[in-house]
Amino acid sequence: MSAKPRTGTGSAKPDAIIHGEVPPRDVVLKFIADNPDRASKREIAKAFGIKGAARVALKDLLRDLEDEGMLQKKRKSLVRPGALPPVTVLDITTRDKDGELIGRPAEWPEEEGAAPAVLIRQSGGGKNGKRKVPTAGLNDRIVAKIFPSKSETGPAYTARIIKVIDKRRAAALGVIRMFDDGSARLMPIDRRDNEIAIDETALNGAKDGDLVEADVKRSGRYGLPRGEVLTIVGSLASEKAVSMIAIHAHGIPHIFPKEVIDEAEAAKPATMKNREDWRDVPLVTIDPADAKDHDDAVFAEPDERPENEGGVIVTVAIADVSYYVRHKSALDREALKRGNSVYFPDRVVPMLPERISNDLCSLREGEDRPAMAVRMVFSKDGRKASHTFHRIMMKSAAKLSYQQAQAAIDGRTDDKTGPLLEPVLKPLWAAYETMKRGRDRRQPLELDMPERRILLKDDGTVDKVVVPPRLDAHKLIEEMMIQANVAAAETLEKKRQALIYRTHDAPSLSKQESLREFLATLSIPLAKGGNLRANSFNGILAKAEQSPQKDLINEMVLRSQSQAVYSPENGGHFGLNLMKYAHFTSPIRRYADLIVHRALVAALHLGEGGLEREEEEQLDDIAAEISTFERRAMAAERETVDRLIAHHLASRIGESFDGRVAGVTRSGLFIALPEYGADGFVPVSTLGGDYYVHDEVRQALVGERSNLGYQLGDNVEVQLVEAIPLAGALRFEMLSSGRKLPAPTRSFHKSKTGRPMRGGGAGRRSGRGRR
Repeated sequence: MSAKPRTGTGSAKPDAIIHGEVPPRDVVLKFIADNPDRASKREIAKAFGIKGAARVALKDLLRDLEDEGMLQKKRKSLVRPGALPPVTVLDITTRDKDGELIGRPAEWPEEEGAAPAVLIRQSGGGKNGKRKVPTAGLNDRIVAKIFPSKSETGPAYTARIIKVIDKRRAAALGVIRMFDDGSARLMPIDRRDNEIAIDETALNGAKDGDLVEADVKRSGRYGLPRGEVLTIVGSLASEKAVSMIAIHAHGIPHIFPKEVIDEAEAAKPATMKNREDWRDVPLVTIDPADAKDHDDAVFAEPDERPENEGGVIVTVAIADVSYYVRHKSALDREALKRGNSVYFPDRVVPMLPERISNDLCSLREGEDRPAMAVRMVFSKDGRKASHTFHRIMMKSAAKLSYQQAQAAIDGRTDDKTGPLLEPVLKPLWAAYETMKRGRDRRQPLELDMPERRILLKDDGTVDKVVVPPRLDAHKLIEEMMIQANVAAAETLEKKRQALIYRTHDAPSLSKQESLREFLATLSIPLAKGGNLRANSFNGILAKAEQSPQKDLINEMVLRSQSQAVYSPENGGHFGLNLMKYAHFTSPIRRYADLIVHRALVAALHLGEGGLEREEEEQLDDIAAEISTFERRAMAAERETVDRLIAHHLASRIGESFDGRVAGVTRSGLFIALPEYGADGFVPVSTLGGDYYVHDEVRQALVGERSNLGYQLGDNVEVQLVEAIPLAGALRFEMLSSGRKLPAPTRSFHKSKTGRPMRGGGAGRRSGRGRR
């Protein structure tokens, strides 16, 4: 007889209910709160002795609790909303009154408010059994095991250190400013930090305008803190200073240690051992015109077998990084410390040294290179019928740019693409047309959010901002890489091999409800319930295609989405509408892909460089680290663009610009400048004589008396009144009059006088970022 969830209350202890039955919901919630490290469905079933058909009832109960917003999924576990996952990356930020270290999660969504404090438990660096217990200090970044605190007055969590990722100096980053009286100050990059007085003897060679790191030596109750220059990063007038600000501010490792360089330089080209010879297969690389490394190559041909009439065979070959970067090597330790390559307008901070990324592992035209290849068979309706993985030696037939390949297909061949058109390029495009049928049936999320690219002059300043055209060549490579990633996940699951997935959860119920309320103001329905799929949003986006609110609706749908993460547990990929997905196609620039390559080598017995048992046991920690490093890279890239644009516009104070309302808070409006790909702030106090109400549902500021206001997505004209290049901040005044809007649909904050709050202060724009 199947067990059903019982109603009523009860103790949260497993032995306080009937063993084998699904416990009451409050018991389950209490168990999850008390045991965050045992909060997966499997562990809950084990704790309560639930087996067989009763597991279905447990699954239904947990789904109900998710639908009601009582639980949410984070990586492999279920957690209470706002709770921390059992393994978390923490930044140690301060000490409490007793001198104990306090950390906060390095990754925390702004919309969930302030990040929770965590008390760090230390054990003095001794040994726990056979394992040495790490110790940490202020400003360190750690991977930690999280436990709910039993204290009613202190932080809600305690943590045990698993690993110290990065030991950081408590250094301030800023620009030296010299004054006529000979004194000097450090003007901090972070506006929240204080200026620091620097004595002449503590400048250590720094000059006016130099970007430096400084150590705060003393800070009294009165006057400015005093410090000493530790490192001169460079001059702000230099070509690469702006990206260096982000690199230092986020602690991104950018200099390879000597042992890593030495190991890379000592690496020898791969041999044919344990490899198939595919050097006669005319694989080609198709990349941006300025790409320096090439980690993927493609080839396609018709499937001549009668049983798959009209089908195609697609081959994707990926650089075999796992052959060169072995577990526990210096290269491996540094790659994990970086997590991924970071891309700035003026430079790339690579995950691997140039000897590996641009030489031995780059699929150069006409040169033998080791690769991991997947051969995929698709039926004529675009369904993947089968696939096989191979460890190969290949020789790229050609290095092509996206524009070059597209031009050839469009009838404009050159000396290189002319001979390749019939045997290579046309079969690739024919295969893509077949694969597109499967994609159209799958219906992944189709957001129309163009990517802007900053082009720099020779001196490192902004030349212009462009939106590169989205070509079929881009879409072809993207779809072939997606299918290769799916094949990797499917193979490893079938082999029961541990791996790291790329997971993307469905929007949380709270975000769904906010979007639903907003769409209702435009008479666009969004179905209720926890079973939304990507095509539910595609229907909304299709309705908006010819609407004046197209950009607004795209923005709101984007903001409703969850952030994709890495996880050793499969959560599926909501945005791509895929059940199994693992990053496989970029091991030169992403550590997650390197792990998947090692897993394939181990599972398929393909030779050296496979995933080891010790690594498998660390996948929780590794997934947490690289998810955090990905966010670090995104933040650094975004801040660099903001600073470059602020530098670019600093000489144009007083000019007017066409903009779009890109964020609405009760403090004011964020205005995006489409021409430049950056945004600034209009304080609500500068909008005029009316009292402005923040309508959260419509994402608008509405005048209480006039009902004139501004809504997310509105096109407006603004005047630039301030640019702060160091902070990447722009402040505008509104030139456009507000438009008539409906009365607010939700209650608003009021001032002490009983009127809606108005006032300046630069609020933070929420929901910003890439999936």
